[in-house]
Amino acid sequence: MSQDTKSEKSLELKIFIFLTVFLAPILSVLLVSALGFGIWFSQILTGPPGVG
Repeated sequence: MSQDTKSEKSLELKIFIFLTVFLAPILSVLLVSALGFGIWFSQILTGPPGVG
């Protein structure tokens, strides 16, 4: 293997670890938090489900 191939594989591994260890969990938490906030805020405006 040449040096370029090894450095590409190393960079690819670092990017994969970053995506799986940091980015995916952070995005998941943000998505669930945004959904929860949206539901909470809509219930402030319209009242709880089943009322009315």
